[in-house]
Amino acid sequence: MRVSELLAPTLREVPAEAEVISHVLMFRAGLIRKAASGVYIYLPLGYRVMKKVMQIVREEMDKKGGQELMLPIIQPAELWMESGRWDVYGDELFRLKDRHGREFALGPTHEEIITDLVRGEVRSYKQLPLLLYQIQNKYRDERRPRFGLMRGREFIMKDLYSFDKDDASLDVSYRKMYEAYSRIFTRCGLKYRPVEADPGAIGGSGGTHEFMVMADSGEAAIVYCHNCNYAANVEKAEAVVTDAPSGEDMLALQEVSTPGVRTIANLAEFLNTGADRLIKALVYQTEVETVVALVRGDRELNEIKLQNVLGTQQLFMADERTVTDLTGAATGYAGPVNLKGARIIADKEVTLMRNAVTGANKTDAHLINVNPGRDFTPDEVVDIRLVRAGEPCPRCLGELVEARGIEVGQVFKLGTKYSKALGAKFLDENGREQLMVMGCYGIGVSRTVAAAIEQNHDNDGIIWPMPIAPYHVIVVPVSTKDEEQMKLALNLYDSLREAGIEVVIDDRNERPGVKFKDADLIGYPLRVVVGSKALEEGTVEIKYRRNGNVHTVKLEGAVQFIKKIVEDEIAEHTP
Repeated sequence: MRVSELLAPTLREVPAEAEVISHVLMFRAGLIRKAASGVYIYLPLGYRVMKKVMQIVREEMDKKGGQELMLPIIQPAELWMESGRWDVYGDELFRLKDRHGREFALGPTHEEIITDLVRGEVRSYKQLPLLLYQIQNKYRDERRPRFGLMRGREFIMKDLYSFDKDDASLDVSYRKMYEAYSRIFTRCGLKYRPVEADPGAIGGSGGTHEFMVMADSGEAAIVYCHNCNYAANVEKAEAVVTDAPSGEDMLALQEVSTPGVRTIANLAEFLNTGADRLIKALVYQTEVETVVALVRGDRELNEIKLQNVLGTQQLFMADERTVTDLTGAATGYAGPVNLKGARIIADKEVTLMRNAVTGANKTDAHLINVNPGRDFTPDEVVDIRLVRAGEPCPRCLGELVEARGIEVGQVFKLGTKYSKALGAKFLDENGREQLMVMGCYGIGVSRTVAAAIEQNHDNDGIIWPMPIAPYHVIVVPVSTKDEEQMKLALNLYDSLREAGIEVVIDDRNERPGVKFKDADLIGYPLRVVVGSKALEEGTVEIKYRRNGNVHTVKLEGAVQFIKKIVEDEIAEHTP
């Protein structure tokens, strides 16, 4: 491809709306352009990268027995009503009506329609297992689209659904996809970690893992252990309680005046005590009840864990009026002692505390020497707190490390959540009707591309991993006006193409500095400069984008030199 013919409009300025480096660089490198908020046009270079990721995904899905199909983007509302998600999915669901008034949704995910397909076509256990997948656009009406391709209203995704006869067979399908995902992200040249995660809106009662591309800019916090393979999203990470119950004698409960002291930090300072001696009482509302969650004052509540304990679709902090109606006090003075009208959920650590401090359910007052079991009894005691770096690993008790990651894929064990709701059944070996056991496996293709940039860039631009680079090599003639130089550059370009190397030639009548800057910005892994030395000494300069190493190579050996670098790096990322 000649750069003079390539639609790759690079920019020198940073777009005002760009918030993260992948968004900035995809704009500046001419990979995308904005069509509307959260909706983007993929320009030729950007779409070449997308297609490479899609091809890797297809190859690995097919190796595991996946069958590709294409499901409709427009889905009938009746299926979503049948699964129960039409009313509970939320405002992210794009809803529309046809000319006859029939309701539809733009697919944010495809559990309903794939289950409807399979329930109509599969009758016998002999037809199972099935692994069906597609790669297509998805639609979610994000409240605030941001971070470019990281959180948009329209995005490209691969989703595969497995249908099995029992849990043991689902385990096999799940393991196949887990292994395939590991191969996919390795082949894309990314540093990643599979982490235990929460299933979120997809639901299901089985396990789930997220595949995280490690990047300082990642929106998700994860913890992992160096001593074993444990890794988990902080929303899912298990807290280990290592402390034994305190041996302190229980002191008499006492009310103390704390005028204007509402926060944990201020209370600890006011009473000259540690935050670990305080009980934090947080008032929440669900669609059906008011809940008070208790955690130690130096801990943070994990709302995802709390929501899972409650089994609720909605969870939000109670407003000031609700708090006052419940406790009789202003916000900041809630506590579990003599509290009526709300379910009390306590973190496991809270039950080990002795002579603690908590709100007195009276404005400007707290209670000291509060003892769980004597002064209050929680309705439920469970792990509801966030886990942080430095805490013990729940598997081996080694020290956990915290890092940031970008979720690019997730694998779910759905169980019978959707097959039960939609009646997807088969006849087993004994002729008895059974529910199909399902799994769901998604990869954000466009998100993977953005995550690759977040992980691979410098001040000059993108540094593509070789397997997903839009082109492997750019040939840059220093002077397009020098006929002999251009002839050598074009001959090298043609030879690289014949050798199967993906290559472009920058034949624009621009200064060399402009060409070099564009090459670095776009992130071609190898840059070959054909200048005066090509004529005088028969050599070209080959620069490796990732580490800046420069090699001077004879023209007659340049193709083989380049071919080996390309093939070796792709092979390095092939498990």
